[in-house]
Amino acid sequence: MRHPRLALATAAIAALALAGCTSSTPEETPGTESPDSSSAAGDALLATVDDTLFGPVEIPEPADGELTVVALGWSDAEVALALGVTPVAVYDWQGFGADDNGVGPWAASEFGDETPTIIENVGDALDYETIAALEPDLILNTRSAGDEEQFTRLSTIAPTVYAPAGTAAFGTSWDAQTLQVAQALGKVSEGEAIVAKIEAQILAATAAHPEFAGKTAVTGTKFGDQYGAYIAGDFRWDLLESFGFEQNPAVLDLPTSGFFVPLSAEQITALDADVAVFFPIGYTLDDLLADPLISSLNVVKDGRTVFLEQGDELTEAFSAASPLSIPLVVDGLAAKLAEVAAK
Repeated sequence: MRHPRLALATAAIAALALAGCTSSTPEETPGTESPDSSSAAGDALLATVDDTLFGPVEIPEPADGELTVVALGWSDAEVALALGVTPVAVYDWQGFGADDNGVGPWAASEFGDETPTIIENVGDALDYETIAALEPDLILNTRSAGDEEQFTRLSTIAPTVYAPAGTAAFGTSWDAQTLQVAQALGKVSEGEAIVAKIEAQILAATAAHPEFAGKTAVTGTKFGDQYGAYIAGDFRWDLLESFGFEQNPAVLDLPTSGFFVPLSAEQITALDADVAVFFPIGYTLDDLLADPLISSLNVVKDGRTVFLEQGDELTEAFSAASPLSIPLVVDGLAAKLAEVAAK
């Protein structure tokens, strides 16, 4: 599986990731102190994450023995839950809401009787005062914009773990994210086991569908007036590649923007692969089906397209790309792809 990935222009990230980036001023939040001071005082360490965007991060053992975690990065909460740690706060990137505890419905029950603080995705800022009031021992922000000013501000509240060095904005792959969070939580072996289990499931699905091998495919979308295709660096393509599909050459011939290839109306035929997976962002499925450019494609006319409905659990799980959502996607999407690949 791949690890560090992608970069995307700010406006496109907001649309394609279904969330906005945050920005901040690196001012210390009143009533907080640098986590370095507690570490320097000789406290025992829970973990040290050596490889992050902003250097090594030490996480002291919590004084009360209970690790208090705030999960800010895309799917960080679901990764923590998969590792048996319940965050006290969740940044709700995909708008799941309080009923689902700010995570996908496939993960909501993992909170048990606990109710986390839901931090609404406002797209341009973090509520540092709310985060500080939770008195976290650890802040996770491993799949995010990678903003250094934001990191500096968060680090005055608690040790804050970002993606590995070299990872671009929102470019942390599910496996790299799982291992990064596992290291921060002092659960390295558990993280490795989770990654191995999911990789085995993907390999099993691939072996069950040898008909996928060598066929060209695309994962495409429409948001606003823009069309495009995901490429290596985004789970929504990487899973198809793991299944044995090959990226449509016409897509690779066009200029990229991080994990995405923007398409003009004149370039729409780049989506005409052997098989396609399409889903709308900010539109209904009916809107997408009524789009004259999309409906003009042979891959659509011939019924070789898997259409995913906005807000559908499979669609949301595909975008979440977490250890708790991926098993649902592997099973559900492989079955749908098998139907259209046979045509």
